[in-house]
Amino acid sequence: MKMIKLVVPAMLLGFTQITMADGNFKRFSVSAGWLHVMPQGKANPFNINTSVKNGTNAEVGSISIVSFLNSVDPNATGEDLAGDPFNQKELLTEFLNDDLMQTLMTDGNGNILPEISGSANIQGLESWQSANTGLEADDVDTLGLMFNYYVNDNVSLQFIGGIPPKVDIKGKGQIYAPLSGLATSPNQLVQILFPDGIDLNQSLLITDLGSKSKAATARAWTPAIEAQYQFGKSGVNKFRPYVGAGLMYAYFNDIKLNPEIRSDLEAAGHMIQNVLDDNAGAALDGKESSGKMVVDVDADDAIAPIVTVGFTYDFSPNWFTAASVSYAKLNNKTKINVINQTTGEQLIHATTKIDIDPIITYLGVGYRF
Repeated sequence: MKMIKLVVPAMLLGFTQITMADGNFKRFSVSAGWLHVMPQGKANPFNINTSVKNGTNAEVGSISIVSFLNSVDPNATGEDLAGDPFNQKELLTEFLNDDLMQTLMTDGNGNILPEISGSANIQGLESWQSANTGLEADDVDTLGLMFNYYVNDNVSLQFIGGIPPKVDIKGKGQIYAPLSGLATSPNQLVQILFPDGIDLNQSLLITDLGSKSKAATARAWTPAIEAQYQFGKSGVNKFRPYVGAGLMYAYFNDIKLNPEIRSDLEAAGHMIQNVLDDNAGAALDGKESSGKMVVDVDADDAIAPIVTVGFTYDFSPNWFTAASVSYAKLNNKTKINVINQTTGEQLIHATTKIDIDPIITYLGVGYRF
C-alpha cells in the first residue's frame, strides 16, 4: 500500500497542472456493476526444500517388507559370488519371500527387524522442483465500484474497487518426493549378497493436487488506480470511449487449504521428522512421528500494471452506463510451510509463483455530480 500512497498524490499533482477546459463538466462520478475476473496465467512448478540434507545417515529401524521393496531401485544390479549379474530388487523379493529368511529376519508380522534393516544414506530430499505441478486462480464475479475525479472534461483519475471476492485456487499435478540413497546392513548374509549396499530409488507421493476440485480458497483484495483519457465532450457526445493505465495492488488473506491436501502435507512432515529421528522405516511406512505437524500457507502482496479500454453512454447529464475491459500483469508468490509445532522446526518449505494475469470485464451504471 505504501507505493499506492505515494503514487496517488503524485498523479493528482500532475493532473492539477493540466489546463482546465471551459468547466462545463461534472467533477466526480461513481458507478457500480458486475465485475468479472478471468485469470489467464498458467501453473508454475513447486520448488521444495526439506530439513533432510543430502547425505543424511539415518537408522532404518523396523520397516515393512512391502515398504522396503518399494524403496529399492528397480534398475539396480549386482554380481553374485560367481560373477553373474542379478537384479537387486528381484533377488531381495525372492530372498524375503523365503520362509526361512522370514523367520530369521522379520518379526513374523511382515516387518524387517531393525538389526537387519541397518541404516540408509539418504539423497534427494534436500531440494527439488516438482515438474508439471502448480496453482491456478479460477474465474470469479463480484460487485465492482468505480470512482472518478475529473481534472477536466477529458482527463480523470479513477479508483477501482469492489467487494473482495473469494477465489478458488485450482491445483495441478502430483507432488512426489524423489528419494534415493544407499542402504547397508550389519547382517553378514546381507553383506555377502550386497557388499556395496542396496540402492534406493523411489518417488514418494506427497499429494495429488489435480484430483481435488480446488486446492485452496483465498479472499482477494485488488484495488487499482488509473489515469484515464475520455474522448469526446460532455453535453455533445453521449457515447464516449476512453483508455486508461495505472497500478493494481493485490493482497490475499483468509487462505484456506483443502483439508485433504493439508492432511497429506502433515503426513509428509511426519515422514521428514521420522528420518530426523533415525526412524526411516517408519517414514516409508507412513507412520506418525514424535512431532505435531502444522501447515502454514501465505501469499505475498503484489503490485502490477493495469491497462483499460472502455466507454460511457449518457442517459442524461447525470446518469450513464459504463463498460470496460482491463488487463493486469499480475503474479504473486505463494509459500507453504510444514512445521513441527513441538520443536518449532520448519521441516518442509515449498514455494510457487501464481501467474494470475487477469482479463477484467466491467458493466455498470453510474452517476455524475
